[in-house]
Amino acid sequence: MQSKVTTYLDTQGIEYKLLPHTEPVFTMEAAAAQRGVIPDEMLKSILLRDKSHNYVMACVLGYGQLDPKKVRAFFPDGQFRRLQFASAEEITKQTGYIKGAVSPFDLPDGIPLVIDERIHQLERFNTSTGDHMFGIELATADLLSATNPFLTDIQKG
Repeated sequence: MQSKVTTYLDTQGIEYKLLPHTEPVFTMEAAAAQRGVIPDEMLKSILLRDKSHNYVMACVLGYGQLDPKKVRAFFPDGQFRRLQFASAEEITKQTGYIKGAVSPFDLPDGIPLVIDERIHQLERFNTSTGDHMFGIELATADLLSATNPFLTDIQKG
Protein backbone atom coordinates (compact mmCIF):
# COMPACT_ATOMS: atom_id res chain seq x y z
CA MET A 1 0.00 0.00 0.00
CA GLN A 2 1.44 3.34 -1.09
CA SER A 3 0.16 6.89 -0.86
CA LYS A 4 1.50 10.42 -0.92
CA VAL A 5 2.07 10.14 2.84
CA THR A 6 3.82 6.77 2.88
CA THR A 7 6.07 7.86 0.01
CA TYR A 8 6.99 11.02 1.93
CA LEU A 9 7.63 9.11 5.18
CA ASP A 10 9.74 6.54 3.33
CA THR A 11 11.91 9.27 1.81
CA GLN A 12 12.33 10.83 5.27
CA GLY A 13 13.24 7.49 6.88
CA ILE A 14 10.30 7.69 9.29
CA GLU A 15 8.92 4.38 10.55
CA TYR A 16 5.17 3.80 10.54
CA LYS A 17 2.68 0.98 10.80
CA LEU A 18 0.05 0.49 8.09
CA LEU A 19 -3.55 0.30 9.30
CA PRO A 20 -5.51 -1.17 6.38
CA HIS A 21 -9.27 -0.92 6.02
CA THR A 22 -11.56 -3.58 4.54
CA GLU A 23 -13.64 -0.85 2.91
CA PRO A 24 -13.28 2.88 2.23
CA VAL A 25 -13.93 5.08 5.27
CA PHE A 26 -15.21 8.64 5.34
CA THR A 27 -15.72 9.37 9.06
CA MET A 28 -13.48 9.31 12.11
CA GLU A 29 -15.66 6.67 13.75
CA ALA A 30 -15.52 4.37 10.71
CA ALA A 31 -11.76 4.83 10.42
CA ALA A 32 -11.24 4.03 14.12
CA ALA A 33 -13.36 0.88 13.82
CA GLN A 34 -11.51 -0.28 10.69
CA ARG A 35 -8.10 0.44 12.23
CA GLY A 36 -8.92 -1.09 15.61
CA VAL A 37 -8.03 2.06 17.52
CA ILE A 38 -9.85 4.44 19.80
CA PRO A 39 -10.84 7.80 18.28
CA ASP A 40 -8.80 9.77 20.80
CA GLU A 41 -5.62 8.25 19.29
CA MET A 42 -6.48 9.76 15.90
CA LEU A 43 -5.30 13.06 14.50
CA LYS A 44 -7.78 14.86 12.25
CA SER A 45 -6.36 17.31 9.70
CA ILE A 46 -8.62 20.16 8.63
CA LEU A 47 -7.81 22.72 5.95
CA LEU A 48 -9.09 26.23 6.65
CA ARG A 49 -9.13 29.29 4.42
CA ASP A 50 -9.83 32.95 4.88
CA LYS A 51 -11.64 35.41 2.61
CA SER A 52 -8.40 36.12 0.70
CA HIS A 53 -7.88 32.40 0.07
CA ASN A 54 -4.98 32.07 2.48
CA TYR A 55 -4.83 28.54 3.87
CA VAL A 56 -3.81 26.93 7.16
CA MET A 57 -3.91 23.26 8.17
CA ALA A 58 -5.20 22.64 11.68
CA CYS A 59 -5.16 19.30 13.51
CA VAL A 60 -7.04 18.10 16.58
CA LEU A 61 -7.32 14.75 18.29
CA GLY A 62 -10.23 12.34 18.14
CA TYR A 63 -13.50 13.78 19.30
CA GLY A 64 -12.02 17.24 19.75
CA GLN A 65 -13.67 19.99 17.76
CA LEU A 66 -11.56 22.57 16.00
CA ASP A 67 -12.12 26.21 16.96
CA PRO A 68 -11.21 28.33 13.90
CA LYS A 69 -11.26 31.47 16.05
CA LYS A 70 -8.44 30.06 18.20
CA VAL A 71 -6.44 29.25 15.06
CA ARG A 72 -6.89 32.79 13.75
CA ALA A 73 -6.04 34.29 17.16
CA PHE A 74 -2.77 32.33 17.29
CA PHE A 75 -1.34 34.14 14.27
CA PRO A 76 -0.27 37.80 14.20
CA ASP A 77 -3.04 40.34 13.72
CA GLY A 78 -4.49 40.30 10.27
CA GLN A 79 -2.67 37.24 8.88
CA PHE A 80 -5.93 35.28 8.63
CA ARG A 81 -9.38 36.82 8.55
CA ARG A 82 -12.63 34.92 9.16
CA LEU A 83 -11.40 31.37 8.78
CA GLN A 84 -13.78 28.78 7.41
CA PHE A 85 -13.54 25.16 6.31
CA ALA A 86 -12.11 24.66 2.83
CA SER A 87 -14.24 22.87 0.24
CA ALA A 88 -13.41 19.40 -1.06
CA GLU A 89 -12.14 20.96 -4.28
CA GLU A 90 -9.90 23.39 -2.40
CA ILE A 91 -8.51 20.58 -0.25
CA THR A 92 -7.44 18.61 -3.31
CA LYS A 93 -6.15 21.63 -5.22
CA GLN A 94 -4.15 23.04 -2.30
CA THR A 95 -2.83 19.85 -0.65
CA GLY A 96 -3.17 16.99 -3.12
CA TYR A 97 -5.29 15.11 -0.58
CA ILE A 98 -8.93 14.13 -0.87
CA LYS A 99 -11.59 15.12 1.63
CA GLY A 100 -11.77 12.62 4.46
CA ALA A 101 -8.18 11.43 3.96
CA VAL A 102 -6.18 14.60 4.69
CA SER A 103 -2.80 14.33 6.42
CA PRO A 104 -0.50 16.83 8.14
CA PHE A 105 2.50 15.53 6.16
CA ASP A 106 4.06 16.91 2.99
CA LEU A 107 2.06 20.12 2.85
CA PRO A 108 2.91 22.71 0.19
CA ASP A 109 5.06 25.67 1.18
CA GLY A 110 2.92 28.55 2.38
CA ILE A 111 0.38 26.43 4.27
CA PRO A 112 1.25 26.65 7.96
CA LEU A 113 0.49 23.67 10.19
CA VAL A 114 -1.07 24.15 13.63
CA ILE A 115 -1.58 21.13 15.87
CA ASP A 116 -3.52 21.16 19.10
CA GLU A 117 -1.12 20.93 22.03
CA ARG A 118 -2.97 17.86 23.35
CA ILE A 119 -0.92 15.81 20.87
CA HIS A 120 1.72 15.68 23.62
CA GLN A 121 -0.60 13.34 25.55
CA LEU A 122 0.13 10.60 23.02
CA GLU A 123 3.38 8.73 22.44
CA ARG A 124 1.91 7.32 19.21
CA PHE A 125 -1.06 8.38 17.12
CA ASN A 126 -2.70 7.48 13.83
CA THR A 127 -3.79 9.58 10.91
CA SER A 128 -4.98 9.51 7.32
CA THR A 129 -2.69 8.78 4.40
CA GLY A 130 -4.48 10.44 1.52
CA ASP A 131 -6.19 7.12 0.75
CA HIS A 132 -9.60 6.05 2.12
CA MET A 133 -8.39 2.43 2.30
CA PHE A 134 -5.70 2.74 4.98
CA GLY A 135 -4.26 4.88 7.73
CA ILE A 136 -0.92 4.85 9.51
CA GLU A 137 0.32 4.82 13.09
CA LEU A 138 3.57 6.49 14.06
CA ALA A 139 5.42 8.18 16.88
CA THR A 140 4.29 11.65 17.88
CA ALA A 141 7.94 12.72 18.05
CA ASP A 142 8.33 11.84 14.36
CA LEU A 143 5.30 13.97 13.44
CA LEU A 144 6.71 16.94 15.32
CA SER A 145 10.21 16.65 13.88
CA ALA A 146 9.03 16.05 10.29
CA THR A 147 6.46 18.84 10.16
CA ASN A 148 7.77 21.44 12.65
CA PRO A 149 4.22 22.59 13.46
CA PHE A 150 2.94 25.37 15.65
CA LEU A 151 1.55 23.87 18.87
CA THR A 152 -1.23 25.62 20.76
CA ASP A 153 -4.76 25.14 22.06
CA ILE A 154 -7.06 25.18 19.02
CA GLN A 155 -9.83 22.97 20.33
CA LYS A 156 -13.29 24.15 21.34
CA GLY A 157 -14.10 24.02 25.01
